[in-house]
Amino acid sequence: MNLQITHIGGPTTLIEIDGVRLLTDPTFDDPGRRYAFGLGTSSVKVAGPALRPDELGRIDGVLLSHDHHADNLDDAGRALLPSVPVVVTTVSGAGRLLGNSRGLAPWESLLVAGLEITATPARHGPPLSRPIVGDAIGFAIRPPGSSSVIWMTGDTVLFSGAREVASRFTVDTVLLHLGKVQFGLTGPIKYTMNGRDAAQLIAEVKPRKVVPVHYEGWSHFHEGRKEAEAAFPPSTLTWLTPGIAEPV
Repeated sequence: MNLQITHIGGPTTLIEIDGVRLLTDPTFDDPGRRYAFGLGTSSVKVAGPALRPDELGRIDGVLLSHDHHADNLDDAGRALLPSVPVVVTTVSGAGRLLGNSRGLAPWESLLVAGLEITATPARHGPPLSRPIVGDAIGFAIRPPGSSSVIWMTGDTVLFSGAREVASRFTVDTVLLHLGKVQFGLTGPIKYTMNGRDAAQLIAEVKPRKVVPVHYEGWSHFHEGRKEAEAAFPPSTLTWLTPGIAEPV
């Protein structure tokens, strides 16, 4: 398998697998704006993308963990969606986006340009929070004939559904959504993993490579690279230079 990944910023990456090009969680707005996240919470985008949509080239599909938070799909990212062949997202998200979107429930699969895409469970907050925070999913990507997958965790806390990935798949590479998302209004409640939680998950999944994303660029991220590195054994994490396509 020939795999390279370009980290564009926040959760947004371009994954290239044997020539197939998948864009994840498109966020391309300029920094400086405050976005509402519901129930009185909000966040400011503090860093812009390393690449613009017109610099990406051909996109064979978009993997969208959820459509209703601007740190995973902002206005410029949303404007890009109609130009791609397919947008794979949550069932509820596909109902809102319509058009070329396809909704997957956890463990459902479809083919995108010959790659098998399987939705994996994600819970974007504490127990029983789904009616408030909405649905989210991750994605396991399997190239033809491969015994392993590339796993994008999506925005999730550590819970049994995420842990189940270890028993269902052999994972080659993880795109690990971090950031320890918190809001002042909801105090210590976490809406994504911190480094300690993520280290527990990775110890169970045992991938070849771990690529952190979703840890910078927004004011509601409360752990960055330094804190994530401190939670993992040395040399566990592969940090990408934004805007540069790197073999993984």
